[in-house]
Parts: sequence; C-alpha cells; structure tokens
Amino acid sequence: WALLLLAVALALEGTATARCPTPCVCDNLRAHVLCLNGNLTAIPSTIPQLTKKLDLQGNSFTVIPVGAFLTTPYLTHLDLQRCKVERLEEGAFRGLGRLVYLNLASNSIALLYQESLDGLSSLQQLILEGNRIEEIQPGAFGHLGSLTVLNLRANALVYLPDMVFQGLQVLRWLRLSHNALHVLGSEAFTALPALRRLSLDHNELQALPSEALARLDGATRLDLGHNPITYVAEEALAMASLKHLSLDHAALQDVAPNAFARSPQLRTLDLRENQLQGLPPLAGAGGLARVSLAGNPLLCSCLLRPFHDWLARARVQVEGACAAPPALRGRPLDSLRPPEMRCGHPQLPPSPATPPEQPRAAGSGQCPQGCACSPDFRHGSCENKDLRKIPWGFPRDTRLLDLRRNAFGTVPPGAFPGLKELVSLHLQSCKIGALRPGALRGLESLVYLYLTDNHLSTLAATAFEGAPRLAYLDLDRNAFARLPTGAFQLLPNLISLHLQHNAIRELAEGDLAGAGGLRWLYLAGNAIRHIAPTALAPAKMLEKLHLEGNHLAEVPTASLRGLPALSELKLSRNPIKRVGDSAFLPVASSLQHLYLDNMGLEQISPGAFTGLGPKIRSLYLESNKMSHIPDMSNFTGLDILNLRDVPFHCDCQLLPLRRWIDKLNLRIGATCGSPAEARGLKVKLSTTFQTCPGWGRGKAGGTSPNKTKAASKPNKKKRSGKSPARGFKKSRA
Repeated sequence: WALLLLAVALALEGTATARCPTPCVCDNLRAHVLCLNGNLTAIPSTIPQLTKKLDLQGNSFTVIPVGAFLTTPYLTHLDLQRCKVERLEEGAFRGLGRLVYLNLASNSIALLYQESLDGLSSLQQLILEGNRIEEIQPGAFGHLGSLTVLNLRANALVYLPDMVFQGLQVLRWLRLSHNALHVLGSEAFTALPALRRLSLDHNELQALPSEALARLDGATRLDLGHNPITYVAEEALAMASLKHLSLDHAALQDVAPNAFARSPQLRTLDLRENQLQGLPPLAGAGGLARVSLAGNPLLCSCLLRPFHDWLARARVQVEGACAAPPALRGRPLDSLRPPEMRCGHPQLPPSPATPPEQPRAAGSGQCPQGCACSPDFRHGSCENKDLRKIPWGFPRDTRLLDLRRNAFGTVPPGAFPGLKELVSLHLQSCKIGALRPGALRGLESLVYLYLTDNHLSTLAATAFEGAPRLAYLDLDRNAFARLPTGAFQLLPNLISLHLQHNAIRELAEGDLAGAGGLRWLYLAGNAIRHIAPTALAPAKMLEKLHLEGNHLAEVPTASLRGLPALSELKLSRNPIKRVGDSAFLPVASSLQHLYLDNMGLEQISPGAFTGLGPKIRSLYLESNKMSHIPDMSNFTGLDILNLRDVPFHCDCQLLPLRRWIDKLNLRIGATCGSPAEARGLKVKLSTTFQTCPGWGRGKAGGTSPNKTKAASKPNKKKRSGKSPARGFKKSRA
C-alpha cells in the first residue's frame, strides 16, 4: 500500500509539473504557482488542479469572468493585486470553497454586485484596498460567512446604505479608511455581532455617526481621526464595549461633558492635533485611563481648572502642553498646579493651524475678519458670530464653510464668490427666510448644503442655479407647507432630500419633478394626510422613504407604484388603524425594511403582506393594538422582527405564529395580552396552545418551555452561519 500511495503521489506531481503554464513558475512541493508581472489577459486554464496558492500580481485581466477558477478548486490563497481588474462578474469565484485569502488590491473595481463574491464560503481575509469602489450593493457580502477581515481602504465610497455588510457574522476588523464617506445609514453596521475594530479615519464625516455606531455592541476600537468633525455632542457615542477611540487630526473645537457617558469601558481617548482650547470634566467615563491632547491650542486658564481637577481625581494620564498664556506656554498639563491656572490673561493668540491674519498662497485670499480658516483642512468657520451679512474673502480652495448660528435673514445672489472648490456649506440656524435666485451661483463643486432650522417656506425654481453637483440637501425644521415645486429641476445629481419637521400637508403631482436621481427622501414629522398617486413617480430610483410621524390614515399603496428600487419604508407613528390586502405589493420585489410601529394599528388583513417574502430583512410592528397577525412563514430572510407591546390573543388562531416563533433564532418580544391566564407571558412560553388541534406535531409539540428549548438546539446548530430565519419552511398548521 505504501508503494502504491507513493506511485500515485508521484504521478500527480508529474501531472502537475506537466501542466504548469509557460509564463508561470510552479512549486509542486508547496502547491504554489506564481505568474507575476506578465502580459496575461486571461486566467490560465492549465494551472495544476492541486494548486493551493496562486499569485497573479501585475497582469492585465480587466474582467474576472464567471467560473474563472473552476479548474483549481483546492486554492486557499489567491493574489490578484495590480491586475487592472475593472469588473468582477457575478459568480467569478464560484467553486473556490476552500479559499481563505483573496487580495484584489490596487485594481479599478468600481462596483460590487450582489453575486460578485459568491462561492467563497471559507474566505477569511478579503483585501479590496486601492480600487475605485463607489457603491456596494446590499448583499454583496452575503455569502462570506467566514470572513474576519474586510479591507475597503482607499476607495471612493461616499455613503454606506443600511445592512450593506449583512452576512458577515464573524467579521472582526472592517477597514473603511481613506474614502470619501459623508453619510452612513443608521443600520449600516447592523448584523456585525463579532466586529471588534472599525476604521473610519481619513473620510469626510462632519459629525459622529452616532446612530450607526450604536449597533456595534462588541467593538473595542474605533478610528475616526482625520475627519472634519467639529463637535462631539452629548451622549454621542453609545458603544458598550469600546475601549480605544481615536479622534486625532480632526477639526474638534468642543466636546460635551457627557459625550462618552454611554461608553463606560473607554480606556484611551486620542484627541491629538485638533482645535481644542480645553475640555470639560468627562462625566460617565469612569474607566478612562489616558487622554492625548498634544497639538491642541490649550488655554491653561482658570477655565481649564475643572478638567485639570477631574484628571487628578479620576487618575487619568494626560498628554498635552499649554499654548497660552505666554507664561505657561509649553508646560505639560500634568505639571501644572491649580494656582497657576488663572483668568485675566490675554486672549489666546492664533495657533499655527488657524492663522486668521496670515495670507495664503498668491491668489488664495485671506480669512474674513472674526472668522477662522484652516489651510490644512481647507475649512472656514464663522460659527455663532451674530453676523447679519454673509462674509466674503475666504480662501479660494475652501472645501467646507461653516456659517451656522448667525442672523443672515436672506442669502442674496452671488453670496459665495470665488469658492469653486467648496464641497460642503453649513447655514443651519441662520434665521434665513429667503434663498434668492442665483444665491449659489459659482458653487460648481458643492455637494452638501445644510439649511436646517431656518424660516424658509418656499424656494424659487432658480434658487439652486449654479450648483449642479448638489447631492445632499437638508431643509429639516423650516416652514414649508408643501414641497418647493420646480426647485429640483436644476439638481440632476440630488441623492438625498431632507424635509423633516416642516408643515407639509400633502405630496402633489409634480412636487418632485426633476428629482430623477433621488435615492433618499425624508419627510418625517410633517402633517401629510394625502399623497397623490403620481407624486413620487419622478423619483424612480428612490430607495428610502421616511414618512413616520405624519397624519396618514392608510398605507399609500397607489403612490408606491413605479418605485422599483424602494428598500426601506417607514410609516411609524401615523394613525393607520388597518392595513388592507396587498398594501405593499407595488414594492414587494425590492422592499427589505418595513416600519409599522407605534401606529395604534388594530388589524392587519390576512393578505396585507402579499408579495413580500425572503427579501424582507427587518419588520417593526411593536407598540400596536392588533391581537393577531397574518402568516409570515415565507419571511425567511429576517434579521430583525419586533413584536413587543402587542396584545396578542393567545388562542388556537395564533398557533401558526407560535410555531413560527419556535423556528426563529431571533428575539422578537411577543407577549400575550389575553386570555387572562396567559396575560403577560411570552407567546413562546404560553401553555394555552397545548389544547389546540395539532399541537403535538412538529417542533412546537413540546409540552414545556424546557422541551421547547431542548428542541431548538439542534436547529440552531444546523443553521449556523446563515441568516437567523433562513431555511424555515412554511408551517402546515
């Protein structure tokens, strides 16, 4: 037998040697093939079948076609760096079930399709650094249940949609550094239970993405440095396990005292190279051991004394030195004594990072008097200066201009001359009642415009003339009674429109004319009672529609027709008492997230969810009044189901739900409201079902909670690594 095995091994080795492609080098002993820096334009078809490591760096493939590696099913490592790859066809890596390492760095990939990475069930490391990825389709990572490291560094990502990383159940490190991220969906990081480190440094985040980060209960390290974040608000960070936070080289000017109160495990806080003149005592951060403040223009006056005293009491190490007053300049914070920190010193001189009086390079302009300009970040700020007129004279290369909390009243034509490179304009809380035609003229690079908390009630059709790249428009908390008709005709790139908390009463036909590229429409907190059947029709690419907190009395089914991409619909807090048959049928093929909570909902008809099925990822029905819900056994892709505070009547009619709940690996919070003997009990634990016909059949046939739990264990093990509800078959009860 030994001689026979040796002969087989030699034969296989000889076959492998014979099949080695001519431009490649084959190491048969280690099952390693190198085809480096050649002129290959297609994956070689004669690579030895038993190859485990394949290095194809530096070739010219352009496209990785379907089934490109079907002849090498034993691959564990595949390197495709610098191969000029532009597209991964769906199914490109099918058959590589043993692959644990895939390097696609430094290519030209722009889009990840849903099935681009199909077949890589064992993959542990995926490197996509240095591509041109602008968009990731939700579901692109859905088949990578073993992935622990995902590197998307140095791409062109601008936003992350909700559930974009769904399926990455064991991912531990997500690298998103050096992108252009401005907006993160509130559930962008949902379904990442094992994540320990998140790198978001070197992006364009202007505020902490608090809601998105709150989903990361287990993350211990967060990198947010090199983002234009100016302020950390109260309780901005709610990450229960966070230990290390980096906010270095940002644009921080202030931090709220309880900013980190909901991150009790925080140990180290890196605030180096910001614009902080001081900090308050950090309430609630009881575990903090070290704060780094080096490179900040710290004013060591009596105003810093409370923070200095807190450092001593909490035994927190601090790194940083005084920038003023002159007598204390250069002194380390931990060497100061309280009597030395006196008030009455001259105002802090301009720091090197924000010189208001130093002229920039020729032609760049100076900073307006009373404002601050940062050449490093290309930011200008005149926040809260009680200005009545928009100042002129900012450096021509300014990219972010912060004019919040002033009293401009009106934005006149040509208000921002010479700012062709401006990307983000902040005009929140400026008492603006009119945006004149041509106000944004010349802002040809403007992407973000924030007009929140003003007095706008109408907009002229030419208000946005001269800003054709505008993609994000925030008009929350103004005085609009209807959508500003015609105002979007000059905004062909508009992606996100915020009109929350206005006084809009209806959506009429033509209101969204010109908004053909709109993806996210936020209309929460208005007074909308009616939506015309064709009101949303121009926004054919709409993905998110938020209508919560309005006055709708029924689901606007007719208005949802013609929205083939709608994936998220929020109807929470509307006075909808009944959901009728086929209410969501027009968007059934695309809808993934449905919010029907807190409506006082009394009845959901048996056919209400017709057409909906495996695509639904989250369903919110909590805090309603119905006693029964229709059969949802075909909702096999659920990650979130919330049935809390619903008074279910736990009788035999509810038995299908009871059985279905048994098969789910989800916390859904369903409790019985009646009959009296079951009131307050979990539906799953109620014994009222034991008298129902057919109770003994299937998994639900246990006679006690203990038996139910015991029966559920093998099912959980069987579905390990899959979506929690996936694999469930419709109940025959």
